[in-house]
Amino acid sequence: MDTIFTIPELDSEGYLVDPMEWDEQAAVVLAKSENIDLESEHWIVIRFMRSYYDEHQIAPDARHAIKHLEQAVGAGARNRLFELFPFGYVAQACRIAGMRRPRGWSTG
Repeated sequence: MDTIFTIPELDSEGYLVDPMEWDEQAAVVLAKSENIDLESEHWIVIRFMRSYYDEHQIAPDARHAIKHLEQAVGAGARNRLFELFPFGYVAQACRIAGMRRPRGWSTG
């Protein structure tokens, strides 16, 4: 018997109301809603974002995610981040990683 997965509550813009309700299954479902099939490089970014959130209680700025991704993929990480999340770091990566919508934002 298949288990039905229920997404935690989302706000009107599609961000989780409570980031602590996020798990990797939620990420898969949220990514599908963005027409993204999560691959290893997506998970590098998403898991970094979750770790950063756990430590600081805020979503990491894109430049921090780019720096982390650069350690894994080398030069070109900035472009790669936007290939992984083509509609943007805030619009897609933050949603999929279960962040609240950041108020003030730098794109890195």
